[in-house]
Amino acid sequence: MIDVLAAYVPAYTDAVARGERGPVPTPLVLGPGCVGRVVSVADDVFNVEPGDVVLDLALLNSGAETDPAEILIGWTGVGGRGATTGETAAMRKIWRDGTFAERALCPKETLMKLPGAESYPRPERLAFLGWLAVAGEGMKATGLQPGGTAAIIGATGQLGSAATLIALASGAGRVVAAGRDAEVLKRLGEWDSRVIPVAMTGSRSGDAAAIAEAAAGGVDVVLDALGAVPDAAPTMAGYDSLRSGGTMVLIGGVRQDLAVPYGDLMRRRRTLRGSWMSSPATALAMWRMVQSGVIDLAVIDVHTVGLDDPDGALELAAAMNGPAFVALVP
Repeated sequence: MIDVLAAYVPAYTDAVARGERGPVPTPLVLGPGCVGRVVSVADDVFNVEPGDVVLDLALLNSGAETDPAEILIGWTGVGGRGATTGETAAMRKIWRDGTFAERALCPKETLMKLPGAESYPRPERLAFLGWLAVAGEGMKATGLQPGGTAAIIGATGQLGSAATLIALASGAGRVVAAGRDAEVLKRLGEWDSRVIPVAMTGSRSGDAAAIAEAAAGGVDVVLDALGAVPDAAPTMAGYDSLRSGGTMVLIGGVRQDLAVPYGDLMRRRRTLRGSWMSSPATALAMWRMVQSGVIDLAVIDVHTVGLDDPDGALELAAAMNGPAFVALVP
């Protein structure tokens, strides 16, 4: 059992509540993870103890060695092929409720200790760690090397802003921040001289050329952090901007199939892979970056809400974009 200190409220939470992002078991308490303080533990729990400040990642794994079933507690997502199975339905029946509450009962597998977080001055900012962890897992999969060039597709979203921060913290020599919101692009460009904003137009060829030009040549790695966009052209523009031997990793919510050119992928030795959610090890690495000051969460605007006005909280969350989010502080 944990006391919820701050829970991230994604911008699309209202769509989840209305059933537009996939089925959820009902009734339930929504909430895909949080930062909390452990109140009590079962006798077989040894990774955390009462008093610990923890990050709840919400990702529960069945433990199978091959193709384990995965669910996001309190949310819509399931891992594997993305389809509900008898196993995931059973997992969600037992672990149904999320973290938009004063207290939450969590399986030990979703919790990781944040050493030293009890002294962090703004605990509500730490709710962003879950988003950083997802982006960090994807960035790790790209194999970005210090001095390399990274392009973030969908950089003006919340996940894309997190990815931009991580690319900078990982030592990228240049970060091409590609997105549609001109105001957010301007703000990202002010973070660091290494950030090169690119306004995307929806033209695959035009956007690919603009990204490559901003990269001063081909892009080493591309991280696609787009949400539910109407078509796959922006994602494929990112793919087209890759240099030979480059890597593209998908971490977003695009719901279209990609027509990947077989010969191009093969002959140019490109890599295309997916990354979903985060391991505890990556989440801990993100916390270490924040704790040491390598990532400064002060550049992310946080707006706090309570439990007294759910509709208002969802409306405020829906208005957030880029480096800004809503944290539920019960």
